[in-house]
Amino acid sequence: MTFKKRLIILLSMIAVLALTYTVSIIVSAGLGETSSYAWLDSRSASRANKITVNAEGNEFELVKRSNQWFVLHDGLEFPARQMRVEDFLTIFTTKSSWPVRSSGTSSHERFGIGQGAGNVAIYSDNNKLLDLLVGYDDVFRNETYFRKAHLNEVRSGSITIKTYITNAVNNWYNLRLISETESGNMDIDVIQKLTVNMPHETQVFARRNRGWEISGINVENPSRNSIEGYIRGILNMEGDSFEDSVSRTDPIFDQINMVLEFGNGRIVTIRYSEPDENGRCFAHVSGKEYIYSIPAWSANRLYRTASSFEMQ
Repeated sequence: MTFKKRLIILLSMIAVLALTYTVSIIVSAGLGETSSYAWLDSRSASRANKITVNAEGNEFELVKRSNQWFVLHDGLEFPARQMRVEDFLTIFTTKSSWPVRSSGTSSHERFGIGQGAGNVAIYSDNNKLLDLLVGYDDVFRNETYFRKAHLNEVRSGSITIKTYITNAVNNWYNLRLISETESGNMDIDVIQKLTVNMPHETQVFARRNRGWEISGINVENPSRNSIEGYIRGILNMEGDSFEDSVSRTDPIFDQINMVLEFGNGRIVTIRYSEPDENGRCFAHVSGKEYIYSIPAWSANRLYRTASSFEMQ
């Protein structure tokens, strides 16, 4: 027998063994159960007021108070993106294909849902609604293995749950400075006036009939689109994280501020620090305890020259 034929036979045997091993993992006592399954019923989920996460180095809690969700992490508490939390809970209550992969304890370590597995627990007051262990991904990284902590049964399904719990914690933060809404941008029509106070000048943008008038800077032929684009950017600005090293009473916020006046009489003042050497700055919003970290690309759009508002 030639070397080439031996090699072909050897490779064929390896392929057969690999296929057999793969099938042995997938095939189990529960194989064939592919009917729709939900980890948690929607009625129970509607009572949820705490979610704990411990997975791949991420350890944090989501807690609900007065119908608002907050993120607790490293001893600090920040507002959460409400829609993200609700979308996360929906994954558990939506019936989907979660086929059973094993019913035996001997498979738990192989699937990564034994000792040291990731965990998501959902509570209603002191009652634990769901205690879910999160294991390895499959070889194609399309699915992840899961097991309820009190059951031996292993199921596989969408990797989405793992994406939620292993990404950076600040993905859960609601970082909109003016958080009237989390989805879409706030309509420019809610603003009647914007005052920008800086050490060297004050710019005032006020509605006048269907247009805008500007004072404090010389703009001979103002562009409505430029003005509204600028105000919309201020209105819908987001930070990229919260900053706990700076207090809202810090004098760095004494020099620059913007005052937004809404049609319903509401007034919001945003105070900014001077940009640092990298262009990043901090912001504090009236009525809030938090300090927002504003990335350079966003901070650069805070201040505009008179020529930028001219009709082109």
